[in-house]
Amino acid sequence: MQKSDTKLSDTRRSDTKRSDSKHSDSKRSTPVLHSDRLTLRLANEEDLLSVINFYKNNELHLARSGPLRTASFYTIRHWEKQIILDREDFFANRSLRLFLFERDKNDVIGSLNFNAILRGAANFCYIGYGISAAKQGQGLMLEAVSRALVFAFEELKLHRVMANYMPTNKRSGALLAKAGFIEEGFAKDYLCLDGIWRDHVMTALNYERWSNLRNQSSSKT
Repeated sequence: MQKSDTKLSDTRRSDTKRSDSKHSDSKRSTPVLHSDRLTLRLANEEDLLSVINFYKNNELHLARSGPLRTASFYTIRHWEKQIILDREDFFANRSLRLFLFERDKNDVIGSLNFNAILRGAANFCYIGYGISAAKQGQGLMLEAVSRALVFAFEELKLHRVMANYMPTNKRSGALLAKAGFIEEGFAKDYLCLDGIWRDHVMTALNYERWSNLRNQSSSKT
């Protein structure tokens, strides 16, 4: 089973309190998650050039699965503001936007976001991700998603994580299936990506299914 650890405390769940979980800014640090080959964390000031290089070097590769980006997106000024916003959004319990690094290296090779976190009766979020074209086919994105889901369910106490992908993106569909996500529907003209409204397959994974799959995996090792 994949090795994982985190710098945040490993608090256990009380299901009756999942949707009421409160996090005090003064008591939380930003998460740094480790898997066998990766480190996942928010970007800081020292990562600015690495973040920009990741997006510049993969501009065409990421274009079809992302919004249209202006030239300002690839500037230091933009990312100086963005990393502050990302930190604020995490502490405000709105999102968690992580970057992927190979362990003991400083170059950004991907991103993974938990967006639109909604508490109360819903207690869900959406996951989005992308990896450098040069790092595809090595199982790194599945490793990152698997590690991040542990944090989402055990630390953020989310009940449900949703992921939507374009029907033509077979690689992403296979990744989500391996991670345990179940197809739930089909949405026409769901997102405007690269300037075009695109259909998406809708999938989701809830805590109960994730926990059962994890227990089954543990029993086999």
